[in-house]
Amino acid sequence: MFIYTVRPGDSLFSIGAKLGISLDQIRLTNGLIETNIVPGQTLFIPLYTYTVQYGDTFDSIANKTFVSVNSLKKANPEITPNLLHPGIKLTIPKTSKKYITGLGYYTLRNPLLDQGLIKNFAPYTTYLALFEYHFSSEGSLSQLNDLTAIKTGWKNHVSPIMTVTNLTKTGFSSNLIHQVLHQPAIRRNLIENIFRTIQTKGYAGVNIDFENVSAKDKDLFPAFLNELKERLHPSGYVLTVAVPPKTSDHITWLHGYDYSAIASFSDYMFIMAYDWHHGTSEPGPIAPIEKVRQTIQFALNHVPKHKMILGFPLYGYNWTLPYQKGVVYPGISNQHAIQLAMKYQVPVQYAKEFESPFFQYVDELGNKHMVWFEDAQSIGRKMKLMQEYDLDGGGVWQLTLSFPQGTWLLTKFFRIRKV
Repeated sequence: MFIYTVRPGDSLFSIGAKLGISLDQIRLTNGLIETNIVPGQTLFIPLYTYTVQYGDTFDSIANKTFVSVNSLKKANPEITPNLLHPGIKLTIPKTSKKYITGLGYYTLRNPLLDQGLIKNFAPYTTYLALFEYHFSSEGSLSQLNDLTAIKTGWKNHVSPIMTVTNLTKTGFSSNLIHQVLHQPAIRRNLIENIFRTIQTKGYAGVNIDFENVSAKDKDLFPAFLNELKERLHPSGYVLTVAVPPKTSDHITWLHGYDYSAIASFSDYMFIMAYDWHHGTSEPGPIAPIEKVRQTIQFALNHVPKHKMILGFPLYGYNWTLPYQKGVVYPGISNQHAIQLAMKYQVPVQYAKEFESPFFQYVDELGNKHMVWFEDAQSIGRKMKLMQEYDLDGGGVWQLTLSFPQGTWLLTKFFRIRKV
């Protein structure tokens, strides 16, 4: 399996002809409805034989197949590297697939739609974090129409967990967290409501997604998790916690997240390794590779490897230019981003420094746009980081965002652990 980057003059038919794969198979693997591909667009090719193209070297082929040059040479001992020419067939070596724990967030739609999508996603994740329950300043929980999703998850061998978040109408509220954590009776009420919901609805556990925890709650947040763990564990329920990415302990707005303490009181810690650029920031890469690497390195000094789940984004953002501070720019799924590039017939560029794709286009009203997103190549680079650091867990925000190449990439690198 490998990545093919569309060149000027390519068509799906010509790509299929030179690689030995049908046009329909390329479309199915990459979720393409239209065929008007653009230069720079990446296509995932589900073959283990690679046909050498003009300009290829062993290094470039190893790069697009996500294997080392040495392993590529060992798999093709009859090929002399400096005598490569177009048309030569190379065997792509299969790598050993490590079992990992997967956690996929899933935003509920309607029971009928949820039933079909969860069935499709079930083979590719261990835990399905259903989004979302809100909590109040009294520790009560909102309602969620989730019974069909829970039953569908269990039926298809994926463990559903409830997601509890401090999201309010005005965003993630630090004050709400502070109000609840600083009042023991309300804190206990929230814990009891979480436990009761898990027990009565048939969840496997909970995902705590408290965002914007302030520095003044740095100690109380792990204390809350400890109380919650002590309530859940005797009944066999799992406790997972979502945290923002940290590359050091010196980032002021992240002082509320003590990785070591949070990890000690949770079963898994989902690191949201994305949003270095976001809907209210200037345009830029969502998950630049060096920031992700630094996050992994920092986390490994504070979190047991078997508890760490590295989060991937299945989305990007669409900025209207010129950027205006205070404007909230919309998120966009990876697949929708590709569809936009195809619609406006603009080339996709790839920032090697960040291992991230982007493009610009002008809409029907004459507005200029900049889109940064993730594609098969950039997600593949992050999966290579998981291999490099021998990580035991990976996950995504969020599964209902379309990214057909994702399951192919996942099964190329890993196997999913089931509980």
